[in-house]
Amino acid sequence: MLPKPAPRLLLLAAFAAVYLLWGSTYLAIKYAIATMPPFLMAGSRFVLAGGILALAGRASAEYETPTLAQWKTSFVVGALLLVGGNGLIVLAERTLPSSLAALLVASEPFWVVLLGWWWLGQARPSGRVVLGLLLGFGGVYLLVGEQLATGAAGRSQLLGVGLVLLGAFSWAAGSIYGLRAPRPQSPVLASGMQMLCGGALLLVLGTATGEWRGLEPSRFGTAAWLGWGYLVVFGSLVAFTAYSWLLQHAPPARVATYAYVNPVVAVLLGWAMLHEALTAQMLVGAAAIVGSVVLITTQQKKEG
Repeated sequence: MLPKPAPRLLLLAAFAAVYLLWGSTYLAIKYAIATMPPFLMAGSRFVLAGGILALAGRASAEYETPTLAQWKTSFVVGALLLVGGNGLIVLAERTLPSSLAALLVASEPFWVVLLGWWWLGQARPSGRVVLGLLLGFGGVYLLVGEQLATGAAGRSQLLGVGLVLLGAFSWAAGSIYGLRAPRPQSPVLASGMQMLCGGALLLVLGTATGEWRGLEPSRFGTAAWLGWGYLVVFGSLVAFTAYSWLLQHAPPARVATYAYVNPVVAVLLGWAMLHEALTAQMLVGAAAIVGSVVLITTQQKKEG
C-alpha cells in the first residue's frame, strides 16, 4: 500500500519530532533509571501516555470501535516495540552509556532490510545493501571492541550490548509486522492501544522480577521524575505518535533515516550533560554505522 499524501509542513514536523526528540530520550532514560526500577519506569510511562492517546483517539471524528484483530495487532506490536525494543534498551542503559546505546540502536535498519526480504518477500538485498550491512556490523564490532575487557565491568557491558542489539531486532520486527496487520485508521488511537498493551506487559514484567519490593517513590529524586515526565510527554505522546503517523504517510526507508540522526543527538547530549567519553575507535565505529545506514536507506529509496 502506498503511503497517503500528507502536507509537507506536517511531514517536516513529524520528522523533526522523531529525529530530535527520540534522540534525546536516551539521556532521559539514563536520568530516570538512576533511581527508578527499569521495567516499572517504562511500563508506567507507556500506560499513562497510552491512556491519554486512547482517550484522544476515542474523541476524534475518525474513531471506530477497535476490533479484536486490531487489539491483537496492538498486543503483538506493543510487545515487540515497547517490551522487546524499548524495555531491553532501558535495561541495558543501567550498564551502558546512553550514547553507546543509541549508536547500537542504529543497527535497526539492518534488521529491517533482512526481515523485509525474508518476511515480506521484498527484493533480495543488492550488493550495495550487503556492503552496508557488512560495514554496519563492522562498526558495531568497533563500538563494542573496547568493552571486550576481562572482568565483571566488561562482561556486564557486553551483556548490555547484546540486549540493545536484541532490542533493535525486536523493534524492526514490530515495525515490519505492523505494516500489514489490521489497525485503527487513527494513528493516535493505534499508538494509544499499542502503548497500553506494551506498557501493561512491562508492568507485569516488572512485577515478575520483583521491582515492587522496597519501592519508595519519594527517594527517586527530581532528575529521575523530570526524565520520566520527558519520556511520557516528548518520547511517547509526541515522538511515538509521529513515528506511527509517518509509517502511514512516508516510505518506510525514509522513516528509517531517524536511525542515523538519533545517535548524533544522543552522543552530543551524553557528552555535554553526562560527560560520557568518546574515543577515536568509538567515533570510527559510529561513522561506519551511520555510513552503512545511509547506504541501505538510499538504496531502498531508489528501489521504491
